[in-house]
Amino acid sequence: MQDNRHAAAIERSLGLSGRFAPSPTGPLHMGSLVAALASYCDIKQRGGRWFLRIDDIDPARMDHEAIEHIAQALTVHGLVADGPQRQQSQFNSRYRRALRELIGECFYCRCSRRELRDHKIYPGYCRANQEKQSNHAVRIRADRRRRSFTDALRGTCDFLPEEEFGDLVIWRKEDLVTYHLATACDDSMDYSHVLRGDDLFAMTAPQVFIMAKLGLSPPQYAHIPVLTFADGTKLSKQTHAPGLDNTQPEANIRAALDFLGQAPPNAQFTVNQWIHWAVTHWHLKAVPSQLKPYVADDLA
Repeated sequence: MQDNRHAAAIERSLGLSGRFAPSPTGPLHMGSLVAALASYCDIKQRGGRWFLRIDDIDPARMDHEAIEHIAQALTVHGLVADGPQRQQSQFNSRYRRALRELIGECFYCRCSRRELRDHKIYPGYCRANQEKQSNHAVRIRADRRRRSFTDALRGTCDFLPEEEFGDLVIWRKEDLVTYHLATACDDSMDYSHVLRGDDLFAMTAPQVFIMAKLGLSPPQYAHIPVLTFADGTKLSKQTHAPGLDNTQPEANIRAALDFLGQAPPNAQFTVNQWIHWAVTHWHLKAVPSQLKPYVADDLA
């Protein structure tokens, strides 16, 4: 993937960069704002650029109206990207080049989710299948080489691919790229820093493994706690998290900073003043190991 490595080198030579990468499954909620604000403040305090990437590679889960709603909500809350909005669906040629480079270390898998539901690690049923067939996923073989990545909050994280996640699907039966391959390509090639929720921490080792196989360098990672309801359930569309009220962005930003442990002042700031204060006073180490629970009435 020489062209990909060259593109990555050019992008990183331009300076530090980070991203917020939501899936377009619905409007942003307070948990989304917490993650977006944290990623924005962290890269901006470093003097870097911040981008919005829409992870729209799963057509079955897409809400087309959500893309516009996400961009609008971020703008209302002062989180303005330093370049055009990016969508993973626009980079399919990149992912296909990566697939071609990796194919020698892959095999074709016919196994259904039902067949594998009792297996934490793929049992290797199709490992001998080297012949391309329709309605087969593509899996990359996990190896026994110990690897590691560094998380700004957790330190050095070691992993052994064969034992921890096994043979990964990198291309779906429906002829669609998987989240692992797309995100491994984009995060390694386009961004120097990735700050995201710790619900995605388990995804990092598989993505770093794919990056290594492609000869790409991982970004610097930080995984922060996700915002939950009082019962510990993560805020999401599936758990009926209410969308952000765009009529009160100042209150929302202050609340997000409070969740993030940044000790915001009790001040009547404008949106731009809040964002300036947030970037200036951002302290990653102040983010608590568990965020206080979300209670909608507290924001009323």
